[in-house]
Amino acid sequence: MPGGSRRGGPQWGVATYRDSGVVLRTQRLGEADRIVTLLTHRHGRVRAVAKGVRRTRSKFGGRLEPFGHVDVQLYVGRSLDVITQAETVESYAGVLGADYARYTAATAMAETAERLTDSEKEPAVQQFLLLVGGLRALVAGDHPGPLVLDAYLLRSLAVAGWAPTFDACARCGEPGPHRAFAVAAGGSVCPSCRPTGAASPAPATLELLAALLSGDWVSATASDERTRREASGLVAAYLQWHLERGLRSLRLVERG
Repeated sequence: MPGGSRRGGPQWGVATYRDSGVVLRTQRLGEADRIVTLLTHRHGRVRAVAKGVRRTRSKFGGRLEPFGHVDVQLYVGRSLDVITQAETVESYAGVLGADYARYTAATAMAETAERLTDSEKEPAVQQFLLLVGGLRALVAGDHPGPLVLDAYLLRSLAVAGWAPTFDACARCGEPGPHRAFAVAAGGSVCPSCRPTGAASPAPATLELLAALLSGDWVSATASDERTRREASGLVAAYLQWHLERGLRSLRLVERG
């Protein structure tokens, strides 16, 4: 069939590409299609149309659900690319969807990944790997979900260039530990650099945050509930400062 393909597929000469990605969210488009937002391994954040996936006869509609890790083939469209094939690499939706706490944590991860990759098709390999690792950790259940979420948020901010400090002073570099934490300054601050309104978290809270950022799960899981809640509050404040507004999904996360 020269010059094109059947059923609205790509025409000859149209650029196609293949990549693996995690589905961040989906939106309805028309009566049968969806717009799928993915964070891909090599192409960064991609928004693409999945045609006909809301029909019961769709061959890959169920593979393009949020939190799915998929291998996709796409062709470059005029405004949005179009997904022509999708194969499951790892399926997280079933396990996450059956547990509210883990589901809300995964939703916050996906929203963070999308917010930190605001330029489409700009490679973000580290963000992609962090998201895959975070979802795997939630599904495995080896560590408490809220700790996995806070570790993911801290590390994704660090990859974006906003790594907080929990020991040395964020302003002058004086070795710590210090008792004050200033979100706008970038973390712990010494008495001389402490701005008005800086928080005064417990030393154990800063130790927990440092453990989550470095991946010291032995220390992190030894923390108590009060320390974890204070740490989560600081992570949320730090995230909101750098994103300039809070995450809608973070308010729904079950911390108990």
